[in-house]
Amino acid sequence: MSEYPYHIRRLGPDDVALMRRLNAMFGAAFGEPETYNVNPPDDAWLRRALAKADIIVLAALDGDEPVGGLVAYELDKFEQPRREIYLYDLAVAAAHRRRRVATRLIDALCEIARTYGAWTIFVQADIGDDAAIALYQGLGVREDAIHFDIAIPPLRALREEG
Repeated sequence: MSEYPYHIRRLGPDDVALMRRLNAMFGAAFGEPETYNVNPPDDAWLRRALAKADIIVLAALDGDEPVGGLVAYELDKFEQPRREIYLYDLAVAAAHRRRRVATRLIDALCEIARTYGAWTIFVQADIGDDAAIALYQGLGVREDAIHFDIAIPPLRALREEG
């Protein structure tokens, strides 16, 4: 059996250029290049975010090129002294799919989550994203939920209403 061709690496504050390439890969993989590329954060923003211990960014690299990646957030809980990890973004470039890249990324996230004392990783999948749903069902227990985005009005609008 040949050696796995990809290297999984956690990004840190010195990986701003790599994070930009990972965001471009996310935009292409999700079919949302405008979301990931039109109004990118500056280097200082990315450096600060990548330095936070509660933000986990992993890249699957082919050489130095990101072919997959994930972004997750550690959440401290209040009902018990424990943590959960929210897997927010997970994508693999089209040319590298069906090679266990996503599974290896999630395995690496599990190892980090264990060191954080997390008891679970949770993730959402869009209805109709059959590949993501199949991946997650193979790794965990499905819970059906409804997701809402609540817009935050500008401060001025809140003052005028109040």
